[in-house]
Amino acid sequence: MPSTAIRNIDYQPATRLLSVWFVPSGNRYDYEDVPPQVHAAFRKASSKGRFFNEHIRDRYKYHLVEQSHSS
Repeated sequence: MPSTAIRNIDYQPATRLLSVWFVPSGNRYDYEDVPPQVHAAFRKASSKGRFFNEHIRDRYKYHLVEQSHSS
């Protein structure tokens, strides 16, 4: 999953929880109630950062789950 903005993503279909790890910070955020079709499109997107900004950011409730301690 090469991306300059998104390091990794994980999705739990039973809870519709999308976890996103970001490259610059290393932080993980969980996004709530993300539909399966949005996750599938995110996985297939040629630009993960652009897809995230256009279809996920500011559209779903989220919270910081894991903060990177590296500088």
